[in-house]
Amino acid sequence: MPEKYTRKKLTEVEDSAPRFGFSETQEARFASADLELENTGISHHRVKPGRRQAFAHRHENAEEVYVVVAGSGRVKIDDEVVDIEVLDAIRVAPGAVRQFEAGDEGIEYIAVGARHEGDGETIPGWWSD
Repeated sequence: MPEKYTRKKLTEVEDSAPRFGFSETQEARFASADLELENTGISHHRVKPGRRQAFAHRHENAEEVYVVVAGSGRVKIDDEVVDIEVLDAIRVAPGAVRQFEAGDEGIEYIAVGARHEGDGETIPGWWSD
């Protein structure tokens, strides 16, 4: 029988950014396995001050909600750029491309959504000025 709950500090989840060569711009901690989640995805992200995530991404099936927990910045969703700050929650529909950019103090946010294994596509070089 599964446990009634699982507790994990998100900052103790492995940062996957260094493994992919992205530690210059961000931290990315995907906690679904650590929390023993079956149907939900959750991750903790930090984008360094004045930097943009290394790539954009989209999902075919997953709707995601991003909640800013520290700092501020912008998010580009398809063709629209939106300013965001602490406690802003942004829902992004399946199919929409998204990428985050940090302001002067950086940005930290939590992403939550239904988990669909293999349902992510990365898009390098998508947001260029």
